[in-house]
Amino acid sequence: MLAELDPLIHSQLRLAIMSILLSVDEADFVYLKEKTESTAGNLSVQLDKLSKAGYIQVEKEFVGKKTRTSCRITETGRKAMEEYVKTLKTYLDL
Repeated sequence: MLAELDPLIHSQLRLAIMSILLSVDEADFVYLKEKTESTAGNLSVQLDKLSKAGYIQVEKEFVGKKTRTSCRITETGRKAMEEYVKTLKTYLDL
């Protein structure tokens, strides 16, 4: 029997967010929105889910009068992605 893919990561947008954050030190909200081509509302909801799971760290700060939201993957998130890819490979028989 095949292991279950992490449902939190398996969502298309959350998988895209996690994949992007694996390859950069940190990414701000605008960058993630452009790269994933998602709406601000949907991106915000998905970032919140990943943050609550401990997969990413979200920091909000003021730059002048604007808020800047930046995200980075946590060690827990990195391990979850490694496990996700490992499980996916069993599905693909690689």
